[in-house]
This record gives sequence, C-alpha cells and structure tokens, in this order.
Amino acid sequence: MVLPSEPEFEQALNELTHSLGPFLAANPAYKKAFEIVQIPERVIQFRVVWEDDQGQAQVNRGYRVQYNSALGPYKGGLRLHPSVNLSILKFLGFEQTFKNALTGLAMGGGKGGADFDPKGKSDGEIRRFCMSFMTELFRHIGQDTDVPAGDIGTGGREIGFLFGAYKKLQNEYVGVLTGKGKNWGGSFIRPEATGYGVIYFVEHMIAKACPEYSLSKPSTLVALSGSGNVAQFTALKVIELGGTVVSLSDSKGSLIATAGGFTKDVVESIGALKLQGGALESFASFASEEKYKYYPGKRPWTLVPEVHIALPGATQNEVSAEEAEALVKAGVRIVAEGSNMGCTQEAIEVFEASRKKGGAGVWYAPGKASNAGGVAVSGLEMAQNSQRLGWVPAEVDAKLKSIMADCYEICLSVGAKWSGEDATSDVLPSLLCGANVAGFIKVANAMKDHGDWW
Repeated sequence: MVLPSEPEFEQALNELTHSLGPFLAANPAYKKAFEIVQIPERVIQFRVVWEDDQGQAQVNRGYRVQYNSALGPYKGGLRLHPSVNLSILKFLGFEQTFKNALTGLAMGGGKGGADFDPKGKSDGEIRRFCMSFMTELFRHIGQDTDVPAGDIGTGGREIGFLFGAYKKLQNEYVGVLTGKGKNWGGSFIRPEATGYGVIYFVEHMIAKACPEYSLSKPSTLVALSGSGNVAQFTALKVIELGGTVVSLSDSKGSLIATAGGFTKDVVESIGALKLQGGALESFASFASEEKYKYYPGKRPWTLVPEVHIALPGATQNEVSAEEAEALVKAGVRIVAEGSNMGCTQEAIEVFEASRKKGGAGVWYAPGKASNAGGVAVSGLEMAQNSQRLGWVPAEVDAKLKSIMADCYEICLSVGAKWSGEDATSDVLPSLLCGANVAGFIKVANAMKDHGDWW
C-alpha cells in the first residue's frame, strides 16, 4: 500500500469531495471549479537561520501557503510547532479558504509557519527567530495582499516581534498582522474569539437539537480537549453561562474533574501555567485528587462516563473512531470542533451515522464552521485597522455573535438542501455537508467572476 504523501491535506480534500457529491452531480459545471480550487495559488518555502543564546546558528523551515484570494486578501495563521510541514499547512489553508467564506467577511485563505518550537526558548531566541522569519516573509504579505495571524505557538509575544520586524523592513505601520496588542492596533475579544465563537455556534445547535442540555444548566456536562487559548476561553464561556466543564488536556495527558467541574479560577491558573510553558501534569501534582484526576498519555474522550457536549479544542485528528464510539455511549448529543479537523474521518462517520438515526443521535459541526469565530474577529481587526478606529468589547462581541449565528444558519439551510435528509423526518441536516457546500459555492462563484474558470 502506498501511503499518501500529504495525508492531512488528502483527508481534508476527501471530506470535501464526499460532501460535494450530490451538489456536483446536480451542477456538473462546478466540477472544473473543484478541480482548480484544490491547488494553492502560491506556495512559498524558505529557510530561517537564527542565533540561539549560545551564539550558535540554528535553522528551521519556513512556509506560507497562499491558497485562494477569490474573496479577499489571503488570511490565516502562522503555526510554530515541530510538527509543521507542507501537508499540514496545505490542509489548514484549504480549510481556511472555506471557513473564511462562511464568515461573510472579505477574506481569502492561507496558512503558514515553521517547524520551530517556541517551548523552552528564551524571549531573545524567539525574537531573533521572528526577525529572521519576517526577513523573508515580508516580501510576500501586506494589508491588501496577505494578512497572517497567530496560531499554535504564535501568541501575542510572537505577533509583536513579527510586527516590529515588518514595520522596520517596510517602513510602514499598517494592519498586516492580526492578534496585535490592544494598545497598538489589536481588537478587543480577539484572544477569546475562537473559544467564544464555538460556544455561540453550539448554543444554536443545542436550541434546535437538545434544549434540555442548555449551557445555562449545571447539569449539562461539557468535555473539552486542549488547554491552550481555544480551550481556555471555551471553558470560561461555558462556566460563565452556567454549564459544567469536566475535562481539559494537553499533549502529555488529560485532567478530569471528578467533583463539580472546573471553576473559573482553576482554568485561569491553568492558563497562567501554559503561558509559562508548563504542562497539566505539574498542575495535577498540587491539585486535589478529590476534585481532579490526571491521566498521563490519554485523551479525555474515553475517561468521562457521562457527557452531553464534546468540544475538541487541541489539534487535528484528536478524536478517533473508538473515542467517538465511547462518546456516543457516554450520551453525547453535540460534537463541535474548536480545533481544525479535530475528528478523524472514521470518527466523523460514527457521528454522522448516529445523526442519521434521528431522535437522540449526535449532531456534529466541523471546525470550518464552529471555530470560525477566531478568524471572524481577525477580520474585524482588519476593518478597525483600515478605519484607524477601535471598537469597544461589547460591539466586537455583538458582531461575533451575529457572524456565528449567520454561519450556523447557512450551514443548516444548505445542509438541509444537499445532505439528502427527508425534511419531514426527525433527522437533523448535516452541518458538515452544509459548511462544505456553502463555502465551496461562494468561493467558486467568485473565482468564476474573476475568470479563473469557465
């Protein structure tokens, strides 16, 4: 058996291909658009040489995949992690193209980063890496060309260093990066946006599918994976609304609440720990085992005996088919991705099969829809930068809620049209199908208007 050379990208492509089947059968002219949209407009790869604290030269691989600009400037994060490779960035840029289309904002799709690991590095080393990285990247980006953002490993510190390097190289102060500091062009709600957006999307799903599991009820149990930015703010929003968070995790293991769920102060403590490069196992060493239990080397999905809402919020392919089956047995009703492609294809098949049974089945939302809140507020940051204005938190939050509501309605209506369910049955439309078809149609139509296919 020949293994695919770009497994993550091929997984994302296969998912879209499956979802588009009925639409393309009814609209064969769009097959040419589908053939063209698979190929990125531009792939940039470069070396990044930087100096460590011992004065030694170090080298990493840098990338920017400018996938599609049909709807606006390329928009997508910069990921700094040892796992970064071209397959992962192509999959992320491909997904980003359709995710950005679902926000309704004028943004194309892109993704970039490097196989550099910020963990264990000093501020000086990270600054020198960022300056070297931007020395090449600045040639290919701009406020009307390509506007990168943060991602895994790229937080406020890294965005600040990258922005400072760009400003020096180009001698201009423009909104070329998002996720900036609030006092120099950033937007309120941006750090919280992905996590908050997931919950705003999920609230609509709950209202339609299972209102008995409202997030205002402490009896509603929410399992989360991850403990970075997305998971932290997802958890804090659930706690604020009144639901119960029963799990968090990181690459080394899972922390399960055994009594009463996570509290706001505990989540904030974990956030502070993560900011310093710490792991959940160190938190577990001083947490009371009466309230929290740590499981090394395990993800949370098989560790929670009862759960109603599951929100993968760590990285790609973090829910397997076996774990999906465990969630179904635990009573899960809603699964929505805070991470990009958080579920394997096999796990999605488990959830979709459960949905098709109707009644108390599982309703699944893909990350390109449910986690679009982060890039939505990045788009709002771009708008504020263009106007040289800053909006108050309540205004940004209201716009985020509106965008996520519109995204949900688009996925629901298009899913109802193309996922093949009988409108008179109790089977809910496929949000996966809705997100993929709606995002594709919008991008394809713009490409046709531009003469990119005919």
